Amino acid sequence: MESAITVSIDHELLQMIFEGARQLHPRETILLLRGKKKKNHITISELVVPPLANYGQGFAQIRLHMLPMDFSIIGTAHSHPSGNLSPSPADLNHFVGVVLMIVGFPFKDEKSVTIYNRDGEELALQITKT
Repeated sequence: MESAITVSIDHELLQMIFEGARQLHPRETILLLRGKKKKNHITISELVVPPLANYGQGFAQIRLHMLPMDFSIIGTAHSHPSGNLSPSPADLNHFVGVVLMIVGFPFKDEKSVTIYNRDGEELALQITKT
């Protein structure tokens, strides 16, 4: 685990990601993550629904040419309905931003989420409550 970088997300925002994943289950979902990176800390502050995304069984796809020109997009979050929290080669090959969040079934708590850098290394995740 790369301990030098910590990623934080508010509990309510994470619950919104889980709810979207539950609604589309057994299809995968994908969202853009908006936030800020300051030194070794990344804060996820908002979710953006990518335009014209496709959600299917075993895949979620965004059209890269349709992404907004928004430098506050720091990564993506997507679901693995199987519950497997490891990134697939396709996940790493289609990396957007600096973080990849994977949420897995049953989509309910910190055991259902992992976050990675573009090398597939797990990052420390801090869930905050406001």
